[in-house]
Amino acid sequence: MKRLVALLCVCLLSLGCLAGCGGGGGGADEDVVRIGVFEPASGDNGAGGKQETLGVQYANKVQPTVQIGDKEYKVELVTVDNESDNSKAVTAAQNLVSQDVSIVLGSYGSSVSIAAADVFAEAGMPAVGITCTNPQVTADCEQYFRICFLDPFQGTVLANYAYENGMRKAYCLSKLGDDYSVGLVNYFVEAFKKLGGEVVEEQFPDKNSDFTSYVANAKKAGCDVFFSPVSTEAAALIVDQAEAQSLGMPILAGDTWDSNVITSAAKGKNVEIVVTTFYQEGGNPEFDEGVKKWFEEDKDAKTNNGGNTDLAAVTAMGYDAYFVALEALKAAGSTDPADVLAALPTLNVTGLVCGDVSFNETGDANKTEAFVKKCNTETGTWEFIKKQSAE
Repeated sequence: MKRLVALLCVCLLSLGCLAGCGGGGGGADEDVVRIGVFEPASGDNGAGGKQETLGVQYANKVQPTVQIGDKEYKVELVTVDNESDNSKAVTAAQNLVSQDVSIVLGSYGSSVSIAAADVFAEAGMPAVGITCTNPQVTADCEQYFRICFLDPFQGTVLANYAYENGMRKAYCLSKLGDDYSVGLVNYFVEAFKKLGGEVVEEQFPDKNSDFTSYVANAKKAGCDVFFSPVSTEAAALIVDQAEAQSLGMPILAGDTWDSNVITSAAKGKNVEIVVTTFYQEGGNPEFDEGVKKWFEEDKDAKTNNGGNTDLAAVTAMGYDAYFVALEALKAAGSTDPADVLAALPTLNVTGLVCGDVSFNETGDANKTEAFVKKCNTETGTWEFIKKQSAE
């Protein structure tokens, strides 16, 4: 379906019906192509958004130009802060569309991606999600693609891991109204119950900063695993309460917990944290060494990475997304968003850090495995457990 829509956009363009959509790099700046970066730099997901953006920025440092047709273009990143807020995400998306970008990358956080989808759709602007895993991102927007696995898959992987490791009663905590955490909990619960597990569910309201009662409720219910795939800000508070109340059960979470914010919060504490994610440090030594060296050399980059050189999977995913965008531009032979949109469905990008990328008919990446890793609370680092499929 997306292929048909993309081709239709090109046909309409040839008839002059999309003259108002614009195209990156026109006029005096015809030697520049602009890629929009739609990410949170503040709010609940600001830490993760900064780390995802770092991957795009490092990729741009590694490959600052792209050959489109018979001409070489300088690639300029246009970055906006969607503030981890659905209403502000719309304004941020409109800002990007108005700045003559050819393609948009992001966002960290499914809710803001879903909120911005109508803006990208109305503008005919191709967008490539990096780690926004909720199915609704692409299901409701023909212009949205993504390079990550989806939450039905991730939730099943987590449920399988829990059940295979003897966990039979799960306490599941999500944030009220948050598409990512609510959706991932739902998929986990569905898969866990099918395996024979029992579930206790709760939700906390926006702006909540006290998780005392939730941790106490998990213990009181006699659960043997605490599942809460929430923002890094909330996660750090949950870790603190888990230590304070001697939680006594493993904490499971999805990709948002794969951050040095979490390892720092857990270091020295008597907690067990296991997450599913997109990449494990060591998988591509050349990339790992290069980005860490950049963190050491660039003070701002290191600050945005949380003040150290620990590598988050979202940074590797941001790096890959940039190169997917370059391949789309090259395949399009044009900087016009409509042409780039038409090129996306047929891409098959190899040699990426987190694995090859091709898209199915919904615009989702064909991904079949997730990394499972555990926090070493002595060293404050992630340790690889295994790759796991949903089977």
